[in-house]
Amino acid sequence: MSKQANKIYLVIVAALTVVSLLLVFPQLVNKLLGYLNWKFIPNLSEAPFKLGLDLKGGCHLVYEADVSQVAAKDQKEAMQGLRDVIERRVNLFGVTEAVVSYQSAGASQRLVVEMPGVKDVNQAIEMIGKTPYLEFKQERPEAERDALLVKQQAFQDEMKAGQGQPEAVVNAILQKYSQELDLNDPYYPYFVASNLTGRYVKKATLGFDQTAMTPEVLIDFNDEGATLFKDLTEKNVGKKIAIYIDNSLISSPVVREAIGGGSAQITGTFTNAEAKDLVRNLNAGALPMPIKLISQTTVGPTLGADSLRQSLMAAWFGLLGICLFMLVFYRFSGLIACVSLIIYGGVLLCLFKFVPVTLTLAGIGGAVLSVGMAVDANVLIFERIKEERKKNESFQKALELGFSRAWPSIRDSNLTTLLIAVIMFGFGSSFVKGFALTLSLGILISMFSAMFITKVLMNAFAGTRWEKFKRFWL
Repeated sequence: MSKQANKIYLVIVAALTVVSLLLVFPQLVNKLLGYLNWKFIPNLSEAPFKLGLDLKGGCHLVYEADVSQVAAKDQKEAMQGLRDVIERRVNLFGVTEAVVSYQSAGASQRLVVEMPGVKDVNQAIEMIGKTPYLEFKQERPEAERDALLVKQQAFQDEMKAGQGQPEAVVNAILQKYSQELDLNDPYYPYFVASNLTGRYVKKATLGFDQTAMTPEVLIDFNDEGATLFKDLTEKNVGKKIAIYIDNSLISSPVVREAIGGGSAQITGTFTNAEAKDLVRNLNAGALPMPIKLISQTTVGPTLGADSLRQSLMAAWFGLLGICLFMLVFYRFSGLIACVSLIIYGGVLLCLFKFVPVTLTLAGIGGAVLSVGMAVDANVLIFERIKEERKKNESFQKALELGFSRAWPSIRDSNLTTLLIAVIMFGFGSSFVKGFALTLSLGILISMFSAMFITKVLMNAFAGTRWEKFKRFWL
C-alpha cells in the first residue's frame, strides 16, 4: 500500500471514528454547543437506543388461538390477521415499540405480545383479549354531516386553545363534545353505523380484475348477511360504504349498484399488498377466533435497569481485560489493536442505534462475544507478522505478508460462525434472534476493523523510525 493511499485511508478511518462517536454520544456534543453558544450549528438528534423488554421493563404475554374452526390452509392468514388487529389494539393502548408475533408449536397457534414500559398489565390483557370487531357503515345525510363537521371543527379549535391549560379545563372540553362526537374516529361525521357487522361475513378472498388485472377483494356473506348487504347497497348506490375494524377505518369503497346473492366485490386503488392486508383484516374481523392467555411474564423497570447496568459493566470489564492482554503480549501493536477495537465499538453501536436493533440481554451477549472474535483476528495477524519478522523481513513486507496469510483463517472462522448465526436467526425465538443479529453485525464489523482499520493504522508507521524498534512492536 502506497503512503499516499494510506494517508487517504487514515482520513477515512478518522472521519468514520468521529461520525460514529458523534452519533452514539450526541448529548456530549449538544452540551458543548450549548456551552459555547454556537447557535448556528444545529443540535444532533438524541435518539435513544431501542431497548428490549428485559432491559426496559414491561410484560411478555403468550396467547393460544383457538383455530379449531379454521381450515388448515387458512390458519396462517387468520393468524396474520389476528396479529394485525392485536397490534392496532396495543398501539391504541399507547405502547411504543411493542412487538406482536405469532408462532406455530405443533398443532398449536400462539400469539406473542411484548409490551415494553407497560404499567397496567391487567388493563392491557383485558384490551388484547377482546374479539376483533368488524362493521359496515353508511354515509350520513348531508345536513347531519355538515352539522357534525361544524361541531368537530369547534372541538378542534377549543382543544387547540386549551393547550397548556389545567387538566380540568381539557377534561371539560372532552366531556362537552364526547356526547355528540366519537372523538376517537375522525370520520365520525361522514359515516353512521348500519346493522351489518363482521358476524355475517363468511369469508373474504383476494381476486383480480380480468381486464385490468388490478387486485380486488371478494366478500361472501351468510344468508342473513346477504339480505342485510343487499338492503344496504340498494340505499347507497353511488355512495360510500365504510368498512371498520375495531373502530378504525380500513376501506371506504363506492357502491356501483345494488348487490344481491350474498357476495360483494370491493375495488379501488389497491396495491397487491394492500388488498392482501384488507382480506386478512376482514377475515380476522369476521372469524370468531378466541384467544386464551397461557403465559404472562412481567419485568419491572428497576429490574430491567439493573440488568442493563450489570450487562454494561460486564462489557466494560471484558473490554478492559482484552486491552490489557493485548498490551502485555503485543505491546505497541496491541495498543493499535485497542484503538481499532474502540473504533469497532463506535461503528457497531452506531449501527445498533440507527438500524435500529432492539437490544436485549441476549443481544448484548452477542455483541460482547463479537468483540472477542475481533481480538482473535488481531491475534492471528500479529502472530503471522511475528513469524515474518523472525525471517528478517522488512517491517512493510512483514505487514503485507502477515495480513494476507492471516486472512484465510480469519475469513473461514468468521464465516462459519456467521453461518450458525444466520441459522439461529432463521429458526430461533425472539431472544435467540436478538443474539444472532448482534453477533452477525459484530462479526462483519470485526472483519472490517481487523483487515482494514488495524492495517491502515499499522501502515502509518511503516517507513518511519518507529519501525526499527522490533521488540517495541511484537
